[in-house]
Amino acid sequence: MTSPTKQRIQDAARELFAAKGVQRTTLQEIADVLGITKPALYYHFASREDLVRSIVQPIVDGGEDFLDRMEALEGIERGELLGAFFDFHYAYRRDILLLLTELSTLSDLGLIELVVRWRERLTVLLLGPEPTLAQRARAVMALGGMQDISTQFADVPAEELRPIAVEAALDVLRTG
Repeated sequence: MTSPTKQRIQDAARELFAAKGVQRTTLQEIADVLGITKPALYYHFASREDLVRSIVQPIVDGGEDFLDRMEALEGIERGELLGAFFDFHYAYRRDILLLLTELSTLSDLGLIELVVRWRERLTVLLLGPEPTLAQRARAVMALGGMQDISTQFADVPAEELRPIAVEAALDVLRTG
């Protein structure tokens, strides 16, 4: 559980990162917004990278948990899997959008490779153990599109957006 002070620091950092970018935001600026000293901020986070990692870690943990749960299910229907995938991305949409605006940060944290592995695992769940190149390409489009929809339309209520996103992904998977 994150302490209230850590949560306040993370919230302030998210706002500044969204406005200025991760690399252009200093810990001093975050401390100034909060009205605390930089050493007080260092008490909770040793570096900007440590702070960014604390924001990203729940996404990583949630993604691993999501995939483990989906892989443990037998015979999950495509629409159900895609709905759960949408739910995961929608829950973390603001932090995912923040990371997507800073691809160098994603790379520095090793998250690009992780997301590629996640998509490979999801493709097997959707299409079986040996999908063709065409099937894999459609899976990339379907999964990437769902992720994009959850961030592009972040203010649309999930119950309105989810069925649209799932149906669009199913359409992409059925094509060809």
